[in-house]
Amino acid sequence: MKQLIIHGDPGIRKGAIVAYDGDEVVCFGINRNGEWNGPEEVQLWCTVGEDAEYEDFEKRNFVPHFLEVDRVDAADVEVVRPKGELAV
Repeated sequence: MKQLIIHGDPGIRKGAIVAYDGDEVVCFGINRNGEWNGPEEVQLWCTVGEDAEYEDFEKRNFVPHFLEVDRVDAADVEVVRPKGELAV
């Protein structure tokens, strides 16, 4: 599980599957920053991981401050599925 910061909005929502840098991950949760204040373009702060990690995310069995952070531009993200239901 890691934190993915996307500069721009590729049109994804919770449950989306995205590919970047050769990895395909599921977006468990998304925080949208920069609508009113902040950077010129919106940033999506996504908690992403493999399907098998969703239960840990749901039960908060991780420390958010210690997650690895990746930053990418929206143009570098391939949207496999824009939104969807997460498997429990």
